[in-house]
Amino acid sequence: MTDPRPPRWLKPMNRLMMAVQKLGLPTGPAYVLTVPGRKSGTPRHTPMTPFEYDGGLYTVAGYPGADWARNARAAGAGTLSRGRRSRPVTIVELGAEEARPVLRAFPGSVPVGVAFAKRSGLVQQGTPDEFEALAGRLAVFRFDPPRV
Repeated sequence: MTDPRPPRWLKPMNRLMMAVQKLGLPTGPAYVLTVPGRKSGTPRHTPMTPFEYDGGLYTVAGYPGADWARNARAAGAGTLSRGRRSRPVTIVELGAEEARPVLRAFPGSVPVGVAFAKRSGLVQQGTPDEFEALAGRLAVFRFDPPRV
């Protein structure tokens, strides 16, 4: 099975979301993650919807091989912003086994992400079982406080 590609409207929509965030207006549950580009070092900004699970803050890549996930993996740290508030975070990628329960929790916590995954063809119904089956295919990250 070939992995789906991001839709053409995604980058313009992400730019709009970031512009609204820069104005200091929170956009629902969305945050903006900023990490240095893995090749250029230029700050890269990506809107995302992290969610709480078992006392931690997590996010799931919308597509296998997403560029922002590669940058986050390489950087290991970044800034998470919402409106005018931002905080530094350590970015920890979970292995497939560790990601399974987080992915099971995802559909109940991030409905917009479920709709996105359905449209992209990653899941059919958006059930916890379908998301759990994506472990090892979709990157799952935990945001921790910065390391001292």
